[in-house]
Amino acid sequence: MNPVRFSFLVLLAMVLMACSGQEGTSQGDGAPDEYSAGADGAGSGGSGDDSLGAGSRFGGDDDMGGEAQMFGPDAPVENRVVYFAYDQSEVSEQYRELLSRHGAYLADNPDVRVRLEGHADEQGSREYNIGLGERRAQAVRQYLLLQGVGATQLTTVSYGEERPGVLGSDDEAWALNRRVELVYSR
Repeated sequence: MNPVRFSFLVLLAMVLMACSGQEGTSQGDGAPDEYSAGADGAGSGGSGDDSLGAGSRFGGDDDMGGEAQMFGPDAPVENRVVYFAYDQSEVSEQYRELLSRHGAYLADNPDVRVRLEGHADEQGSREYNIGLGERRAQAVRQYLLLQGVGATQLTTVSYGEERPGVLGSDDEAWALNRRVELVYSR
């Protein structure tokens, strides 16, 4: 396991332990709980083995409960986040299979809604980062529309740098903050 992935897993475990001691899970502004968590292997250049084959953490009918849990409202946090390279809004190849599976789930469940939340790291002006977050959310939206998802199922919002996934001012933190989160409505 590479050091970045290990460090992230330790950080994720600490966040999850800290969250487990809190009363309830609702935040005052209605924001989802997963803002403090990210996904391992994330970054501008990608790292590690992100294969999406059967039995992996992203796909197949494994002991995690199959596609219904892996893609959709009950999917683990790491399966609902798409990361982007620095100053980029194009969906990279490594996330296309993930989005295709979400697209298939949404196309099969037309009553399910998703809010695509675009984010940016703290580099750049606030206004630029809001625009970049919006372009990222729109890129994911366009990809899902091409998978047969109905336009009424998708909404987009950009938070720019205002809701970081992790705190920090280094390359690792910035890479984890350049993302779009798929937030399902129930």
